[in-house]
Amino acid sequence: MTRRLVWRRVDEPGMEIAHVESFARASGTQIGVSYELRWQLEGARLELDVVGVRRTVVELEDADFFDVFASPFFNSLPVFRDGLLDGAEARTYTMRFVHVPELEVVLSEQRYELLGGRVVRYSSGTFTADIEFDEDAFVVDYQGFLQRVEAAES
Repeated sequence: MTRRLVWRRVDEPGMEIAHVESFARASGTQIGVSYELRWQLEGARLELDVVGVRRTVVELEDADFFDVFASPFFNSLPVFRDGLLDGAEARTYTMRFVHVPELEVVLSEQRYELLGGRVVRYSSGTFTADIEFDEDAFVVDYQGFLQRVEAAES
């Protein structure tokens, strides 16, 4: 069964649709003001294509997870795997972060801390935001940045 999730940006025009078979196998399309990004996650390998501009393949290597700018799907990975919604201790992760649309890849330290209910405080450097998740650990609302508009199974 594949789950389809759609989010819209609230800070500027943009959307993403993700087709999720599992937290290790998913694909998505992100539309920004000036780009279209297609991504495909296959375990420890992430393929990215800014349509008509550039492509890259990123390997997870020694990072904990991938993270792609403006893609709320990737915020779900540590929350799901480590049971953060079930009261697990706050954790700091090393993410292989992909800047979009440049596809520049950097390592990023990110902290996830359960505040209560299904709200997790995300922080990286000086940036902090509260993210609300559904019962399956998918993002519902990313404070001031993204909101889910659709979720369906097929």
